[in-house]
Formats: sequence, C-alpha cells, structure tokens
Amino acid sequence: QVQLAESGGGSVQAGESLRLTCATSGYTDTNFCEGWFRQAPGKEREGVAAIANDGSTTYADSVKGRFTISKDDTKRTLFLQMDSLETEDTAMYYCAVDRVIPCDPVALTLNHNYWGQGQQVTVSS
Repeated sequence: QVQLAESGGGSVQAGESLRLTCATSGYTDTNFCEGWFRQAPGKEREGVAAIANDGSTTYADSVKGRFTISKDDTKRTLFLQMDSLETEDTAMYYCAVDRVIPCDPVALTLNHNYWGQGQQVTVSS
C-alpha cells in the first residue's frame, strides 16, 4: 500500500525559505515519477516539480530557479526546497507518485493515483 506523508509547511515572509518533506512507503517500482503539486483556493492544481528515478528533474516555469526537488532513496524521502518565496506561492502543497511518462510536473499532476494529505504554505508580504 503506497503511503505518502508530507511535513514542513508553515507561514513565512516573502523572500524566506521553507523545505517540505515527503516520507514515502509501499512501493518499490523504480519507474515511479515523484513530485509535488499545489493548489491555492479558487485556482487549478499546478504541477510544481518532478524527479525521475534517474534523478533528472523538471520544474514549472513559475518556480524555476527558486525551488529544488531532491530525494534520498535510502530513506525513501522526497524533498522540496523552496527559496525566495513569493506571496503567489501560497497554496496547499502535495507530494505525488505514480508511473508517469514523461516524468514532469504537469503529467504527474494530471495522472497520479497516490498523493499525501498536503501541507499548507502561506507567504505574506
């Protein structure tokens, strides 16, 4: 049974940083795409970042250069380092995994069957 549990959300000022963590379990498929999407009130889901089993990463244009996705395979943990946060980054953030090709945040957001409970990130000016 695939289980995902996020942590690390919170409230920060614009320009500050946060790191989200997603503890994963229940799957061993090395072809899984892992990533993050977010949803703000009244807005569509937005894919944020994705990382493939070979470690290659892709990002939404809105976060490129500010967010970094990484993973620790030995600890089965996924990370999203968010720097230079902007008020527009305020949203509920979810980690998601599935067999998705290509492994990119848009495809993962549209085609995932496993996701966590979410973490609220609030950025104030």
